Amino acid sequence: MKGKRLTLTAVAAALAVSTAACTKEPAPAASSDPKASGSNTKYTITALDFRYGDPPPNSSPGLNMINERFNIDYKITYVPNTAYDEKINATFASGEIPDMVGFMSTDLKNRYAKFAKQGAFLPLDDYIKDQPTLKLVPDFVWDSMRVNGKIYAIPQYSPKYQTVTVIRKDWLDAVGMKVPTNYEELKQVAIAFTKKDPDKNGKADTYGVAMGLDINPNFNQGPYWDPDAWYHKNASGEFIPGLIGPGRKETVQMMADLYKEGAITKDYAILNWADTNKEFYSGKAGIFIGTPRGMSQAYMDGLLKIQPNAQFVHLEPFKDAYGNEGLQAGAGYNGMVVLNAKLAKEPDKLKKVLELHEFGRKFYADADKNEKNADFDWWSGKAGTGYNMENGVAVNTKNFASDGLAPSTYFVDNTGWAPKDTDVNYSLTYQTKPLVDLVKGIEDMYKKTKLYANPINGLESAADVSKGPELKKYVMNEQVKMIAGNRPVSDWDKLVQEYMDRGGKEIVKEYNANIKVKDPKELFK
Repeated sequence: MKGKRLTLTAVAAALAVSTAACTKEPAPAASSDPKASGSNTKYTITALDFRYGDPPPNSSPGLNMINERFNIDYKITYVPNTAYDEKINATFASGEIPDMVGFMSTDLKNRYAKFAKQGAFLPLDDYIKDQPTLKLVPDFVWDSMRVNGKIYAIPQYSPKYQTVTVIRKDWLDAVGMKVPTNYEELKQVAIAFTKKDPDKNGKADTYGVAMGLDINPNFNQGPYWDPDAWYHKNASGEFIPGLIGPGRKETVQMMADLYKEGAITKDYAILNWADTNKEFYSGKAGIFIGTPRGMSQAYMDGLLKIQPNAQFVHLEPFKDAYGNEGLQAGAGYNGMVVLNAKLAKEPDKLKKVLELHEFGRKFYADADKNEKNADFDWWSGKAGTGYNMENGVAVNTKNFASDGLAPSTYFVDNTGWAPKDTDVNYSLTYQTKPLVDLVKGIEDMYKKTKLYANPINGLESAADVSKGPELKKYVMNEQVKMIAGNRPVSDWDKLVQEYMDRGGKEIVKEYNANIKVKDPKELFK
C-alpha cells in the first residue's frame, strides 16, 4: 500500500495494522476559496508527519499550489515511519513543536496522552462545531481522543475495514487445494505453497506466509485470534487482551509449525514492512493481507509484470471456539493530528491552520472526482498532470506522489471524512482487474460481516499508559522466540503470568472497571 497511514502494503494497519504503502484519500473543506476568510498576513505554518515509503520532495508543484491558494509559507517535514518514534521524542524534548503534528493511532494511550497532560497541545473542544468535517466525527471517536475530559487531537478517517488474509488463487488451483476455512487448512496451504512448486517453474523458490517484524501481519480471522481485541475472559470473568488469549496461542503455534517447515518468511523477526511487502509482491510468498483502502497499485503492477496470471482471493472470517463469526471493527480513526498549544495566542494563524487542515479532510463522492469539481481538480494536481480520467475514473499519474505533483500529498490529514463507510467505493480507485476484483470482493464481504466493537475503545488505563508499550513489546518478543523455536509454545501459561506480574494485572483491572458490556457476543453488530 502506498502512502502514509495504513500503509498496508498489500495493504496494514496497521492498518496495524496495519501495513505497506497506502495512497491517502481525499477529504470536506470549510470554503472552496481559503483566501476568502481570515487575516491577509502570510503565516509560516510548520508540520511534522510520517510516511511509509519515500517522503515527497520538499520543493514541488504541489507545495507551491498550497502556498499560493492559502497564502502561507508551508513547511512540512516528513520522516520515515521506522524513524518517527525517535524524531517525535527529540522534537518534543527540544520544545520546538511544529504547528501541526501527525500521530500514529498506536500513540493514543501513551505518547499522545503524556504530552497532552503536559500542556503541549491545543484543546480543540471549542472549535469542533465550526468545522464541517469535524462535526461528522462520531461521539465515540471523539471520546477516544479525550485526556482528562478534553479533546486534544483530530482523528483521521478510517473505515471499519481492517486487513484480511489474501491468498494467491492461481497457486491454490495449481496445488489442487480449496480456499481455507480454518487455521489447519491455512497451514496446509502454506506448506503446499512451499513444497509443491505452485508457480510451476521447476524451482524451490516459493513459500507460504509473508510476515515481518513484530509478527506483522497477525493474520487474525476474527476477534478470537486478534491480539488487539479484548474478547476472551479470564477465570475471574474479566476481559483480557487478545495478545495473551487462547486464539493468539493458536496462531503462534501455527506460525511455529510453519517456521519449522520453511513456510514462513525466514528472517521475519527483523524484516521491515516494505521488505515484507516485497516478499509477496515479488512472487515469493503466496499468503499476505489486503484491505479495501490503501492497496498499492504499483506493487500489484510489479507482481503482475513478473507473473501476469496471478489471481487473488480473500478469506472469510473463521468460526471460533465460541461459535461466532466476524471481524473486529476498526476504531473509526487511523492516526491523529494535534496542534501546538501556542496557537491559542495567535487566533488568526490558528484560523488559517484549521482552514488548511479542514480542506485536507474534504470528502468527494465518486461523481465529483473529476476536473469539473474545482476543489478535487486542484487537490489532485490538475487533470493531465496529477491525474488522468480513465473510463470515468480519476487515476493518479505515475509520479504524482514521488514528484509532489498534487497538493493532496502534503496535507497532514489527506483522507476525506466519509459520512458513511459505504459512501466510498475503494475498488473504483484501482486500475488492474485482479486488484479491482480483490478489493470489490473484500468490500462485499464487509457488507455482510458482523463486526466486533472492542470494549476498551474510548477507555483509559493509567497502567496501560505507563507500562503497556514496554509490556506489549516484551510479550511480542517472547512470542517471536516461540515461533523461531527458541522458547516452547508450551510455556504459554508462564508467559501469561509474566504479563500479569509485570503490570498486566493492573491494566486488566483498570479497563474492566469501566467496561459496561459483559457478554462479548453482544458486541457483534
